[in-house]
Amino acid sequence: MTDPRLSDTSVFPDPVYKETVLAPLFDGAKDHHVEGFRAIDRAHLVMLAETGILDAAQAGEIAKALDSIDAEIVPSELVYTGEVEDFFFLIEKELKKRVGLDLGGRLHTARSRNDIDHTLFKLGLRERLNVLIGKALNLHSALIEAAEREKHTLIVAYTHGQPAQPTTFGHYLSAVIEFVTRDIERLFEAYRIVDLSPMGAAAITTTGFPTDRALVAELLGFAAPLQNSYSCIAGVDYITSTYSAIELMFLHLGRPIQDFQVWTSFEVGQIYVPNSLVQISSIMPQKRNPVPIEHLRHLSSQTVGRAHAMLTVMHNTPFTDMNDSEGETQSMGYGAFASAYRVLDLLAALVAQIRIDPARVAQNIRRSCITITELADSLVRREGLSFREGHEIAAAVAKAVVAMGGDLVSDGYAPFRAAFEQATGRVSTLDEATFAELVSPEYFVSVRTRFGGPAPEPLNAAIAGYRQDAARLAQTHDNLLRRQADAARLLKTRFDALKGHA
Repeated sequence: MTDPRLSDTSVFPDPVYKETVLAPLFDGAKDHHVEGFRAIDRAHLVMLAETGILDAAQAGEIAKALDSIDAEIVPSELVYTGEVEDFFFLIEKELKKRVGLDLGGRLHTARSRNDIDHTLFKLGLRERLNVLIGKALNLHSALIEAAEREKHTLIVAYTHGQPAQPTTFGHYLSAVIEFVTRDIERLFEAYRIVDLSPMGAAAITTTGFPTDRALVAELLGFAAPLQNSYSCIAGVDYITSTYSAIELMFLHLGRPIQDFQVWTSFEVGQIYVPNSLVQISSIMPQKRNPVPIEHLRHLSSQTVGRAHAMLTVMHNTPFTDMNDSEGETQSMGYGAFASAYRVLDLLAALVAQIRIDPARVAQNIRRSCITITELADSLVRREGLSFREGHEIAAAVAKAVVAMGGDLVSDGYAPFRAAFEQATGRVSTLDEATFAELVSPEYFVSVRTRFGGPAPEPLNAAIAGYRQDAARLAQTHDNLLRRQADAARLLKTRFDALKGHA
């Protein structure tokens, strides 16, 4: 048989390959990574000059040419033609036009598209994580302020979809604050992995040139270089860590969002959503539809799905540099950030504006007997019963009150006396006024003084701790942003200095 290589007269790129792969990749690069390319080219050039790999005159000419490219080419207006393989080669082509083939080809000394690409993707993720963390911190603060505002506001807490016990809205929101705190910490942990520079790994094994990886990392605002060069081009845990953290955060946020949806229903009605966040029906005049909560729910689910898709794409891929983790996959993941931003902004606005309807809460508490646990507890403390005895008496009282459609506080004492005498053979020492106090929601909350409870003392202490957490997390984020801003200024100074030698 004839060697197919001898008869192959095809020319790159195949038109179908161009339209289905190369053009979308080019568009993704110009849409998302132009600033990253610029920063990497400049940082690498500074390093080549300062290590002596390029002389000052060469570096100066290249620096001026890079500025010329930026001034003369508008990335958004570029259309992929197939004349070059990708955005990287387009920039190199433009550089060669300005400084010649020899000098234009020297910028790529000691680097590869492999380390460039993963550095680009880390810069892209870092930028988006900065925005995401900032918005998450804003939600965190909104939740803390709402918890402070609502720390005395009674609500019905549910288990298994049924009224269970009274607590305060501040106590409920404090539970949300705690998992949001942990989710933000998971974002910072993902950030720590993203914040290590792959530049200098070159294709796989670094280079024989005397490069300075730490300098490039510093100029690009990374915490440090990622140590192992194979890991730089093959590792995807910076991707999986980021999107795992996002998936978990929005899976978790979806749960209180769903609670809010139920609590705004006509049948429950313990949350009031203001007119500014309510839409009307086109046909039913009575309708007040709190549809922002529905949008929060589906946007959270979309974010979870998009983040999980990123993990799925990484599944069963080889531990090497490969396209599965690159270009189009990275662009796909950015959709998770886009919907995440919307959720965090809208949820923060909602939390700041919703209020509890005290009349509906009082009505729901009265008809559901949810304070009855405290009666069982009080029978242990005041009558010397076992908890199981107290539980059975309290259950009989609740059953009788619900059957009559009554109110535990005003209608529960007679059933209580009967149940107590039947169970114990004696008369309870509790009079009607004491009984009414013990089964009131205010008393129920006030005696829950243990660590983590809804009573004022533990809840005030918890909120004070959350404020400390918020300050710590905000400071961590500010430090990262400050380091990157300092790095950008340093890169500009060092790059501009090169042009004086041209």
